Formats: sequence, structure tokens, C-alpha cells
Amino acid sequence: MARLGHPKSGRPFAVTGTTTRGTSGSFVLRDDVISFPDGAGATYTVVENPDSAFVVPYFDNGDTVLVRQWRHAWDISSWEVPAGTFDEGEDPAECARRELAEETGLVATRYRSLGVVRGAAFLTGRAHLFLAEGLTESARNPETYEQDMEVLRLPFTDALQAALEGQIVHSGSVTALCRAAHALELP
Repeated sequence: MARLGHPKSGRPFAVTGTTTRGTSGSFVLRDDVISFPDGAGATYTVVENPDSAFVVPYFDNGDTVLVRQWRHAWDISSWEVPAGTFDEGEDPAECARRELAEETGLVATRYRSLGVVRGAAFLTGRAHLFLAEGLTESARNPETYEQDMEVLRLPFTDALQAALEGQIVHSGSVTALCRAAHALELP
């Protein structure tokens, strides 16, 4: 197996200016003016967004839970693992616990970190991935925009297959399911 190491840090150019174009809630749209070592310049548009947690619930019998919700920007309903953005001052595991309970009504006794990934290259937020085990059912407490959310319990292997075949299109969910399969040492 190839050992690539961790992502390289150290910016290969200088940021010579930043202009904030607007804000919406916890999102900030900005333009960074940069200068490359050869003197060439460019503008990078960046969206500052909060970190998020993605949770793959895993039942003792091998089932998992997906949620389907409307994604306005994509103009589709999307099957995904439970996920959401951090509240102010919240740590990754807290966010994972809260989102799992809000969206599915599930409470887990064990959370395993599946690592951190990033979304599109213009977004600053990180996605913290978790495997949740030791599940019990509780009451759902969806946020206003999640009230039409569908909750589906299915075999984990079916969810993984749906991700691999393109039926699940949410990149964070696909990654979380693949990482969970690896952590569970499934074939």
C-alpha cells in the first residue's frame, strides 16, 4: 500500500489582500488576492464554512440508517448518513451525538473516529467522520428544515453498495460509508 503521508502544509504563494464579499449566517464569502513566486497574481474565492460531523450508525445485526432530505442547491432529494454543522463551541464528538439524535432518534454508547476529510477546495470547513455503535432508539428532534427528512434502516452492505454504485451522491456520506466499512473490516 502506498504511504503518501499527511497533506503538505506551507503556502507556496503570498496572500496580498482579502476582500469579504458577503456573509450569510455562519458562512463568509471572500476573495483572496495572491502573488506567486514568479510574480504572477490571481484571485481565489473562498467560502468560510463551519466544520461538520458525519455519523455512520451501525447496529449489532449489521444494519445502518440513512436519511433523505431535500438539497436545494442540487434540486434533488439525497440519501445521506446523518450529519450536520457544529454549533458554536461544540467539539466533533458532541456534534456527532447531537446530529445522530436529532435526525434519527438514535443514541450510541460508542463513537469511533473515522478521520477528517475536506469538501470542495474552496471551502474551509472540515468533515469529521464517525462510526456510532451500541445504538438504542429515542425520540427524533429534527430542526425546522429537517422535518420532511425520511429515515431508512437497511443493511449496512446495501448502503455501502448504493454509495459505490452512485445512488448516494453526497460525497461526505460516500466517504464515511467507505471508511466505516474499512473500520469494521468488512470484505
